[in-house]
Amino acid sequence: MAEVNKVPWLTLVGWGESGIKGMTAASHQRLANAEVIFGARRHLRLLPPLDAEIHEWPVPFADGIPALLSQRGRRVVMLVSNDPFWFGAGSILARYVDSGEWQALPLPSTFSLAAARLGWPLERCTCLGLHAKPLTRIRPYLHKGRHLLVLVRDGEAVAELAALVVRLGFADSQFTVLESLGGENERIRHMRADAVMPAHIAHPVAVGLQVAGAGPALPVSNGLPDALFEHDGQITKRPIRAITMATLAPSPGERLWDIGIGSGSVAIEWLLAHSDNQAVGFEQHHERAARALSNAASLGVDWLDVNVGNVPEILNDAPLPDAVFIGGGLSQELLEYLWQRLPAGVRIVANAVTLESEALLAHWHQQVGGELLRFELANAVPIGQRRGWKASYPIVQWSVIR
Repeated sequence: MAEVNKVPWLTLVGWGESGIKGMTAASHQRLANAEVIFGARRHLRLLPPLDAEIHEWPVPFADGIPALLSQRGRRVVMLVSNDPFWFGAGSILARYVDSGEWQALPLPSTFSLAAARLGWPLERCTCLGLHAKPLTRIRPYLHKGRHLLVLVRDGEAVAELAALVVRLGFADSQFTVLESLGGENERIRHMRADAVMPAHIAHPVAVGLQVAGAGPALPVSNGLPDALFEHDGQITKRPIRAITMATLAPSPGERLWDIGIGSGSVAIEWLLAHSDNQAVGFEQHHERAARALSNAASLGVDWLDVNVGNVPEILNDAPLPDAVFIGGGLSQELLEYLWQRLPAGVRIVANAVTLESEALLAHWHQQVGGELLRFELANAVPIGQRRGWKASYPIVQWSVIR
């Protein structure tokens, strides 16, 4: 006998600046039948008189979850901004209730409304929800001709975003401030990124950014310019880093251990390779760990995690990786630890510059295999009125699959 479909107790109703006027017929019905209604203050201000208990959702967001779950079994409506599953509350709430307990009735997202106002093809736009994230996450997407739609928290954040875009060399960008889209107070204003931002900007607010200017775009190939990283000399230089990244071969969703992270250049390039990638760094010097985190933030990958301490001890509690890069701290003890702890299939890449480290890698290559390479680079430098080659220290690289 087929099971009768039950109406979920929780409905996530898309709620825009037009309030009840913009709702679908299905949303009207669920709202009218609700026993309990949850919503943020700015949502509740547009709510007409209803025969239901009204609860304002608290800040921070997680604080409201227990109260919501305590209403399980009643007819509950939660008002959410437009589309709850595009940088919205839906994905968070879905962690706490089973799939049969809820349904969602979305409205067009703020991104859809913004693209419609600007005449931009949404499928060609980069959509970023930075209302609760660092604005520097925009950095990898800043290149000439790119169309960005960005959600920000308030008017102050609009000014901060404009200042960041100008500082990075894209002052010529067209900046569009879109306030209260879909509501009676909707307002759209166009200006250059380096213009004085309006003093009064209403929430909710989005920014449309048509990128222009001579600022440097981040290359999509391996080997970012060394000048993009602050460092104290402990950095895997650009040519070696390009070879190292090609050997590490990051795939979407993989996690890297960067041992002896230094400036963070390898871990940062790993994270830039795909937005789902993860990286955990290990460093014995606090100042280098802080510098790696600063470099990651400035290049838009602030989710880098760095642990400070001595290896291999600090590796014990870290989630297991898909690949390991050893740029510092190479020792027999470390290699033995990795070989014992790591599961089969993990890729290990180690770079060495001293004779002692070279000998260690040569020994392990002989014992367990893999590939052993030696790189010798030289730069052209002045010699009087002529030029000659100045050699760098040769690099020995060992790569192996555990």
